[in-house]
Amino acid sequence: MKFISRKTHAVLDYVMGVLLIASPWLFGFSDVESAKWSAVAVGVLMLVMSLITDYEGGAMKALSMGAHLTMDLIAGLFLAASPWLLGFNDAVYLPHLILGVMEIGAALCTQRTSQHSFGHGNVGHA
Repeated sequence: MKFISRKTHAVLDYVMGVLLIASPWLFGFSDVESAKWSAVAVGVLMLVMSLITDYEGGAMKALSMGAHLTMDLIAGLFLAASPWLLGFNDAVYLPHLILGVMEIGAALCTQRTSQHSFGHGNVGHA
């Protein structure tokens, strides 16, 4: 069921991007280089994607919502698996796993079209 609106997803994207960038210092793993930079890189990617997505929170409207959600899914899968893929699971894994699963959930539960897109352009036509 797709219960997250595009507008809500846009807000979540910006919050998640900033949270990921700050997470090494918030959750105490800034001394684990691969853990730190994987979180920061995904956070920066999310902010850039948000700015260029054709949705309520986008500034440039260059990336379709479908492509955005696909990239969110891939980013979430990478983030959740990164402690094992990059070999830092002995030092830290919960922030990456939890935030990655949250990102996967958001990607799978977000509406692809705006509620206002139906009938758009048909106003005044008989």
